[in-house]
Amino acid sequence: CESKLNTLNENLCFNILKMFLKSGRCDDFSVLYLIVPYLYFLLFPIALLLNGAAVSWVLLHLKSTSTFVVYLKNLVVADFIMTLIIPIKAASEMQGASKQLFSLSCRYFSTIFYSTEYTSITLLGIIGLDRFFKIMIPQTKLCGPNLIFSKLLSGSVWVILFGGTALPNIILSNKSVSSNTEITTCMKLKGQAGLELHRMIVIYLNVLFWVISVVVAVCYICIANKVIHSFRNSGSKNNQGKQKIKLRVFLVVIVFFVSFTPYHIIRVPYTFQQVSYSSKTSCSYVMSKFAKEFSLWLATTNICMDPLLYVFLCREFKEKLVSMMQNLSISFKVSSASNAEAAATE
Repeated sequence: CESKLNTLNENLCFNILKMFLKSGRCDDFSVLYLIVPYLYFLLFPIALLLNGAAVSWVLLHLKSTSTFVVYLKNLVVADFIMTLIIPIKAASEMQGASKQLFSLSCRYFSTIFYSTEYTSITLLGIIGLDRFFKIMIPQTKLCGPNLIFSKLLSGSVWVILFGGTALPNIILSNKSVSSNTEITTCMKLKGQAGLELHRMIVIYLNVLFWVISVVVAVCYICIANKVIHSFRNSGSKNNQGKQKIKLRVFLVVIVFFVSFTPYHIIRVPYTFQQVSYSSKTSCSYVMSKFAKEFSLWLATTNICMDPLLYVFLCREFKEKLVSMMQNLSISFKVSSASNAEAAATE
């Protein structure tokens, strides 16, 4: 029965893919997987520009005068680290990449990438909580405006996530592979203990994401309701202000969920296949692999969204960004006028 069921599933998958792939071969679906590294290369210059500007202004020009700025600085660093790893990760997954590069990426760069991604997700949740307590319960001492507490909390996030996820994977991805063996998955570098740990870490991080998702949604919805309620109590008829508040909350929440939710829906089922599946070339595994890699790329695009959200969340960042744009505009006009004057005198 089990054999017939597996055959039925394979045939169903084959027929679905046949509608999209003229050759009708399930393996051809893996061609789509080869596109993903190029998507990372397209993402990299945009992410580098946005996060480079964010690093320049947030880290160098914003003083840590509030807990929000402390969390924001750590978020900027996390996004920038992910940005720098993107080209290495993409190059290692391209067809024809060397085994040494793929192994290095599996053991070091990819593990750090994942760890930093969840550091970024956790910091987004902490920023939501920080704003919640300041607006909803301004007198609370729980997360009060204590800079030392915010720095300790941020440092703890880095240590716990790196020490609990990246470091064990780095240590346990030490399985020796013969020079003749083709490495198509990072799982070949892990022993049995590494595979079990990998499975547990994925489940733990998935649970962490869904908990943070609830926190983000509840915090920002409560903040929006509180501010709108304050407008009503004050008798204000500033409908434009209310719409701006709703827009800000909508953008923060929708960007978070659109970026990260598809990946976390796919990740756990894929991991069970990745760790224990007997046929790595079967239709369902190839489809799951593409879905996981594409949804991971979608999650990575969040590093381009975060700098845009800083404009909505941080007044100081917005002011400095506007000031920078004005200075650039003035410099451009002065330069253009000088060039025009020089041309006229020739």
